[in-house]
Amino acid sequence: MAHNKLTKAEIVDRISEQTDVSKKDIQAIVDAFFSHVKAALLEDRVVEFRGFGTFEVRTRKGRERARNPKTGETVRVQNHGVVVFRPGKELKDAAWDLRD
Repeated sequence: MAHNKLTKAEIVDRISEQTDVSKKDIQAIVDAFFSHVKAALLEDRVVEFRGFGTFEVRTRKGRERARNPKTGETVRVQNHGVVVFRPGKELKDAAWDLRD
């Protein structure tokens, strides 16, 4: 199943067309937005967008006997942080019937 991607450049183009704001200005705003989201996550803060969803960092438990898929070698993986996304109710409901 092929998935179509929406890139940051396409988002900048679409917002620029809808708002008559220059692509350069929109690019700066989008970059600043993502910079603030990333900084908040790295400070172990939860980032919530009502109606869309929540991003947060959770701890993934390490394992003694993980396997390197390239070499087949057994390796130890320490506890580490992973970013997770939980969709909000509105997004979850809207996406419910997308795949049959």
